[in-house]
Amino acid sequence: MYKAKEDESGQYRWAQDEAMRMKNYEEGLSRNFRRFRYDQFTSQTGGASTTFEIKHHGKRFFPSKGGWKTNTSGAFRLVKADRLYGVGKTLSYKRFFDDFASVAVDSLWTDTRISGFSDPKFYVVQTGVSVIQRCILMATDPGDLVLDPTCGSGTTAYVAEQWGRRWITIDTSRVALALARARIMGARYSYYLLADSRDGQEKEAEITRTVPSSQPSRGDIRQGFVYERVPHITLKSIANNSEIDVIWEKFQEKLEPLRLRLNSEVGRVKGEMKDKEGQSTKFPSSPFPLQTSLAEWEIPREFPSNWPIEAKPLHEQFWSERVARQKAIDASIGAKAEFEYLYDKPYEDRKKVRVAGPFTVESLSPHRVLAVGADDELLDTTMEPKGSYGEERDFTAMILENLKTAGVQQAHKEDKITFTSLTPWPGDLVCAEGRYEEKSEVGRVKSEKKEGGSADFHSSPFTLQTSEKRAAIFVGPEFGTVSRPDLVQAAREAGDAGFDVLIACAFNYDAHSSEFDKLGRIPVLKARMNADLHMADDLKNTGKGNLFVIFGEPDIDIIKAADDQIQVKVNGVDVFDPNSGEVRSDSAEGIACWFIDTDYNEESFFVRHAYFLGSGDPYKALKTTLKAEINEEAWATLNSDTSRPFDKPETGRIAVKVINHLGDEVMKVFRV
Repeated sequence: MYKAKEDESGQYRWAQDEAMRMKNYEEGLSRNFRRFRYDQFTSQTGGASTTFEIKHHGKRFFPSKGGWKTNTSGAFRLVKADRLYGVGKTLSYKRFFDDFASVAVDSLWTDTRISGFSDPKFYVVQTGVSVIQRCILMATDPGDLVLDPTCGSGTTAYVAEQWGRRWITIDTSRVALALARARIMGARYSYYLLADSRDGQEKEAEITRTVPSSQPSRGDIRQGFVYERVPHITLKSIANNSEIDVIWEKFQEKLEPLRLRLNSEVGRVKGEMKDKEGQSTKFPSSPFPLQTSLAEWEIPREFPSNWPIEAKPLHEQFWSERVARQKAIDASIGAKAEFEYLYDKPYEDRKKVRVAGPFTVESLSPHRVLAVGADDELLDTTMEPKGSYGEERDFTAMILENLKTAGVQQAHKEDKITFTSLTPWPGDLVCAEGRYEEKSEVGRVKSEKKEGGSADFHSSPFTLQTSEKRAAIFVGPEFGTVSRPDLVQAAREAGDAGFDVLIACAFNYDAHSSEFDKLGRIPVLKARMNADLHMADDLKNTGKGNLFVIFGEPDIDIIKAADDQIQVKVNGVDVFDPNSGEVRSDSAEGIACWFIDTDYNEESFFVRHAYFLGSGDPYKALKTTLKAEINEEAWATLNSDTSRPFDKPETGRIAVKVINHLGDEVMKVFRV
C-alpha cells in the first residue's frame, strides 16, 4: 500500500507551469505549477553508447566522468519532453514531485491517529475506521472472509462490507450486536467499479489507453475493483517511450511553419538574426537544428512590447500548439510509465449508492474453553478432580443464587417476578422451586337511583389481595442450547408436581423452542441469561442488573395479499403477567424493530425485510444520511407494523424476529 508523499526535506524547490515558465516553488504556488528538483543525469560508468555531446538550448554539454544515464535516442526524447536543464557546465535531469507522488506504507502508521473530531463514537472502546481499513486492505482481497471475534460496535464488519469482503463478527454482548447491526444496516457505501464488469472494462481501457476487453463479464467481486493508480515515472521509462517521437513529429508539422512565419514578421523590424554559435552541431539528429533566426526555445512566452502587433496572433498560436504538445507528451509519459495500484482508491460509479447486503445475526451459545497441556493435548479443566484447580464450581447453584437476588425481568418494569423463596427441588430437569406473590385487586361498585331513572355510581376502595404462586425452575446447560424437547419434558415434570408455571433459564434457545409457550395449564416462560453470569464468581451480586430477562412471544398475523403473495402484521408481544398469572397482549410500541426472513432454512436467519417502530422517528439518522436518495412513500413502509407483500417461501417457512428497546430478541417460525 502507498500513501501520499510529503517533501519534508524541501528538495523540490523549483516549479514550472505548462508553458515551461520556471520559478522558485514559493513564488510559483499555483495549481498549474509542477514542483521539481534537479537530479544527476550522469552515471559513474560509461561506454561508447552513453558518452557523447549534447547540444541543449544553444549550449554544449559533455559528461565530466563516466557517461550519460541513457543512449542517444533516449537523450533526444528527454530533450523533447523538456526533462533536461543546463546549469553552467552541468546538464541535469528534472525530476518532478508527481513523477511518483506516493510512498510505501511502513510500520509507523502516524496517519491513522484518531482525534476527538474523527469517527463518530458508537461504542466506548471503538477502534478507528482508518486502522481497520488499512489492515483489511493490506491483508485481504475482495471476496475474502474476515473474522473479528470481538465485535464491539462492528467496525470490522462495517469496513469489510465497505470494501467487498465477507465477514463474521462475534460478541457476547447483545448491546454490542444490536449496535453493530444498526450501524451496518444504516450505512451508505460507495459503489465501486468491478473489474469483472463492462463498465469496469471500459474504465480500464480508458486509463491504460488500450482497446476495451472483449471477454464476457460476470460481475465476480473476487476479480477486484478498478483501482486508481499512481504513475512511477523514471528517467528510463521516458527514454524508452517511442511514442514521444510520434507526438513530436506530429506537432512539428504545425510548430515549424509558425516559427518561420513568426521570425519573418519579427525580422522586418529587428533585421537579420545571426547564428549565435557560428558552427554546425555534432548532434545530427538533434530536435533543435541551428537556425539563422529565433530557435524554438528562444521564443519568449510573453509577447515583447517591441515586436510588431501583426505578429501577436502568430505568437499566441505558436504557444498554444507548444503547450498542447507538452501536455500530450506528459500524458504519454504518465500512461506508458510503470504504475502502482492504490488499493484504497477504487473508481466509483457516482450514479449508484450501495447499502449492506442481506446478513444474518445468530445467537450462539457460549462454548467451553479448553486449555492446552505441555504436550499440546487438550485439557478440560472442569473435569479435573476437586482440588486440582481450586474449589469445584457448581453452575446450577450459582445460577439459583443470582436468580433469587435478581429475579426475572420482563419487558415492563412492573412485570418483574421477585421470589420470596427459592429452594432446591429433587427433579430430573426441574432443579428448584421458586415462590412469588400474585397480586390482585378486589372491590365492589355501589349505585344510587336518581330521579328520572339516572344512576349515580360510587366506587368503593379496592382491596389488594395476594396469593402465593409456585414456579418450577429449569436451568439450561452452561455450554449449550436448550431445545424444544427439553422444555416439553420440564413442563411435564412441573405439571406432575403441581407447579403453576415453568421458568426456564438458559443462555440460548433453539429456533423451534420459540413456538412452545404452554403445555396444558402450565405457562412456559423462557428467560435469557445474561453472559455476565459466566463471570459471576468475579462480579458482586447486587441484584440490580437484568441477569434474567423474559421477552414475550410476538403476536403475528399472516395476511393474504394479491398475486398469491403474503404479508406479515405484528400486533405486539404477548407478555406473561405475574400479578394475574395470565398472558396479556402488549402493543407494538414496545418493539424497537422487527425483521423477516421470507425463506427460512432452519439454519440461519437472513434479514430480508426490516421494519422500525417505537416512539419518534427511529430512522431519522439514516434518512438524514440518505436525504438525497429518499423516496418518501417507500420510506414510510419501513416505519410500519405491516410488511410489504412477498412471495411464499420455497422452504415453506418464514421466521420473524422481534427486538425490544433493551436489545432483547425473540424469533418465531411460521409454516406458510
